Amino acid sequence: MGLVIPAVLPYSKKEFEEELALFSQISSVNRVQIDVVDGKFALPPTWPYNVSPEAAKGSQTELEMMMQDGAMLPNLDRIEYEIDLMCFDPEQVAHSWIESGATRILFHAESVSDVSKLLSSARKKFGANGFSSMISFGLALNIESKLALIEQCLGEIDFVQFMGIAQIGKQGQPFDTRVLEKVRIFRERHPKIPLQIDGGISFDTAKKLVALGVSNLVIGSGILRATDPLEAFAVFENLESPYGV
Repeated sequence: MGLVIPAVLPYSKKEFEEELALFSQISSVNRVQIDVVDGKFALPPTWPYNVSPEAAKGSQTELEMMMQDGAMLPNLDRIEYEIDLMCFDPEQVAHSWIESGATRILFHAESVSDVSKLLSSARKKFGANGFSSMISFGLALNIESKLALIEQCLGEIDFVQFMGIAQIGKQGQPFDTRVLEKVRIFRERHPKIPLQIDGGISFDTAKKLVALGVSNLVIGSGILRATDPLEAFAVFENLESPYGV
C-alpha cells in the first residue's frame, strides 16, 4: 500500500467524477478518500448533501439515486475507497457508500456522544448485511480533541486519522503544527496502529510527519491544486514511511 491517499472533496457530481477520473490515471493509486460533509457537523456541505431532495427525487440524495441505477464507485478492481464522514448520524450515511463499493469507513469521534456504541452498532449493522469481513473502520480526531477520546476504542478499529488542520471540511487550510506533538505521543503509546494525517500537508510537513512514523498521508489540495497533479503525487509518494500500510 502506498504512502499517499489522494482525497476528493467534491461540491458537484461533475467534480466528483472528474477528480476520481484524474486519480484513476495514476497506476500507483490504490486508495482514495472521499470527504463527506453534511453542512452541520462541518461546513460547507459537499456533494451529494448540498443537493436538495427536491432537486434530486423526493427524499433521496443523488447518491441514493445512483445506487438504484446500479452505479458503483469506479475502478473497484484496483482502488479501495475510504469515506471520511464529517457528519452527524454517520452510521446511516455510511450505508449508501458501502453499497456503492466503499470498504473503509472513517467516523469522526466528535460526531457522536458514545464512540464505542457507534462502532459496536456499525459492526453489527454491516455484519448483518454481509459486509463485516470487507469493511475496515477508523476513527478521526480533530486537532483540539484529546487522545483519551479514542484510546479506549483502539481495539475496535483498524486505523486512526488525525486532522492536521483547525477547521475541518475545507481543502487548502493551513497545516496546524500542534498535530506533530500529538503524533509523537500517539506513536510512543501505540507503535503498531496505522496512523494517517489529513489536512494542510505540504512536502515539508510531509517529511516531518513521515519522520515521526505516520503510516499514510491524506492529501487533497496539495495534489489537485498543483500545476501538475500527477507529478505532485509522485513527489509525495517518493517519501518512505517505516509504518506504511
